[in-house]
Amino acid sequence: MGRDNDSYHQPFILVGFSDHPQLEIILFAFILVFYMLTLVGNTAIILLSVMDSRLHTPMYFFLGNLSFLDLCFTTSIVPQLLWNLWGPEKTITYHGCVTQLYIYMVLGSTECVLLVVMSYDRYVAVCRPLHYTVVMHPRLCLQLVTVAWCCGFLNSFVVCPQTMQLSRCGRHKVDHFLCELPALIAMSCEDTTLVEAFAFAMGVALLLVPLSLILVSYGIIAAAVLRIKSAVGRKKAFNTCSSHLTVVILFYGTIIYMYLQPANSYSQDQGKFLTLFYTIVTPSANPLIYTLRNKDVKGAMRKLLGWEKGDRET
Repeated sequence: MGRDNDSYHQPFILVGFSDHPQLEIILFAFILVFYMLTLVGNTAIILLSVMDSRLHTPMYFFLGNLSFLDLCFTTSIVPQLLWNLWGPEKTITYHGCVTQLYIYMVLGSTECVLLVVMSYDRYVAVCRPLHYTVVMHPRLCLQLVTVAWCCGFLNSFVVCPQTMQLSRCGRHKVDHFLCELPALIAMSCEDTTLVEAFAFAMGVALLLVPLSLILVSYGIIAAAVLRIKSAVGRKKAFNTCSSHLTVVILFYGTIIYMYLQPANSYSQDQGKFLTLFYTIVTPSANPLIYTLRNKDVKGAMRKLLGWEKGDRET
């Protein structure tokens, strides 16, 4: 009863970028464009990986799951953000905030683990090419994706309740554009050391450990590529891994900076723009990163659009 029961019935106010009203219309247009790119690009990747038999491989199975994650991740945030940027109303209901936090944490944590799975797939493809189809069989691929989702749900259902149970002393202004973990912890009027320590520990488990595994796998891949005598073979191996490595750098670079620091050293303005980058820009860039150097996806896209036949005729 001492946990500010009144706050459970009050909506939160998402302060967002209201401190910079001159930026809100510009940000609205910017975010809307990138959201449309995210919807179109990731939906196209999912459709292609399902419809084109040439893409029925482990790599594209994982890529389709990544695109689905990015779609859900961005959609859990952007509609509410656009609504708040467009008008004077900046509120979100308590249950809406809780739902957004849980979904955000589930999808973000799942993506961390899925990127490790994708790096393992690239390791097998480059270092054990003759055994690739045997090792990466459909059942294993499904099991690996299931593990990624289970890790995401576990992290969310462990960390989020502790955060929402913190006493806020009637405070209901979230100094962010979404209900995000560091911003909600910073709202508390009680000692958050234990919650921060626990969130940090989970962050290490789901950020630094996966990143370490990715770096180890790419170290082994790099050593294997350097042993390839053919320049063409080295280039092919590099192209196989470069897209995934680029996505890893974009995703982990910003998210580690965001979550592996104490809440009291958390700069809200800086945090807002970093969050904007990895929740809006990165999901829209992923389809481009994976398709620019990928002949299989380009060929599947031409086939879907009916250009392949025309190219052959010409």
